[in-house]
Amino acid sequence: MNIYLVGGAVRDELLGLTPIERDWVVVGGSERELLALGYKRVGHDFPVFLHPRTGEQYALARRERKQGHGYGGFAFDTGESVSLEDDLLRRDLTVNAIARDSDGTLIDPHGGLKDLRAGVLRHVSPAFSEDPLRVLRVARFAGRFAGRGFRVAPETLDLMRGIAASGELAYLAAERVFTEIQLALGSGNPEVFLQVMRDSGALAALLPEVDALFGVPQPAQHHPEIDTGVHLLLALAMAAERQLPDIVRFAVLLHDLGKALTPQDGWPAHHGHEELGATAARTLCERLRAPQKWRELAVMTARLHTRCHVAMEMRAPAMVRLLEAADAFRQPERFELLLQACEADARGRAGMQERAYPQAARLRCALAAASAVTAAESIARGLQGTAVGADLHQRRCAAVATALRETEENP
Repeated sequence: MNIYLVGGAVRDELLGLTPIERDWVVVGGSERELLALGYKRVGHDFPVFLHPRTGEQYALARRERKQGHGYGGFAFDTGESVSLEDDLLRRDLTVNAIARDSDGTLIDPHGGLKDLRAGVLRHVSPAFSEDPLRVLRVARFAGRFAGRGFRVAPETLDLMRGIAASGELAYLAAERVFTEIQLALGSGNPEVFLQVMRDSGALAALLPEVDALFGVPQPAQHHPEIDTGVHLLLALAMAAERQLPDIVRFAVLLHDLGKALTPQDGWPAHHGHEELGATAARTLCERLRAPQKWRELAVMTARLHTRCHVAMEMRAPAMVRLLEAADAFRQPERFELLLQACEADARGRAGMQERAYPQAARLRCALAAASAVTAAESIARGLQGTAVGADLHQRRCAAVATALRETEENP
């Protein structure tokens, strides 16, 4: 029985990165032997074992054969005759098909080292096309390693297009798709992920609402880049540059969906795109089974981002109504995430990346002032029912007006 370190851990170590996790492949061994050594079996699709001390994953070397649709439509052979080369042949990319033995010797039967040095993401074999999830994985790797100059090999992109055109992506579980999107959005260049998804046809297949934004014009005075899809790429790049949380990047991804739904005879204006976008964002989130907090922020960002953008022109009553619409008094943390998404949107425009976004500070000031006003005083004055809410609103407006005036007088 021989054990090898494989996959991403080897790749990352060769790139000078600290591996997130380490995976091992066992050649010439059996489930019985591993269990006797104290390993714990996990996984449903094929046998994976956890090391009794380190908890790291060990998998029996395997061959696989496509026999169904989607990510899980495979039959596996994990017999002791399966070689390391057999196991590496089934992997997605050459840079992920390098193994290292216990002496540190690298086993690289598919040219992974050469592609690693050249910065190429290239499939190992035609079997790449049998797993539709690999389209998302390659796009994600493109976003993760774009800063190191990596690119997808043309022939691999062709295979990805073939997978997208085949309809196989429709068989992927929503949870797997969302997980890949979440991981990709958290990369250094999520806009590269999105572009590769679009180039491969996967964006149209999995996120048609997002793909529809490309080619939709916007007013040049507000968006010098014109194209709504290009703006989205710039906004995602800004969100990554500012190291915003993944949940905010997801909201940025969906914030302008309504612009593909407004009447074309009114373009490049997009009146009413906010509500249209909020509905589209909710539908997309439900389809992907996104977590509830992610859904709420995405829908809120689609609905309220343009109102946040005009905060510098708002008077106190309008600001309080915006805070109420965002439920900012009960959920101030979510409101802060909304402001982060809005800033990425505002600065994600051609030539505006360095422009300040004072709207966020103004709205934070308004929230702080209004939050200091409570219903207790209204109740103490004998008010009841709806009168309490009306009085609370008026006193909040007065507090915000005072705070904004003081800020303007003492910048």
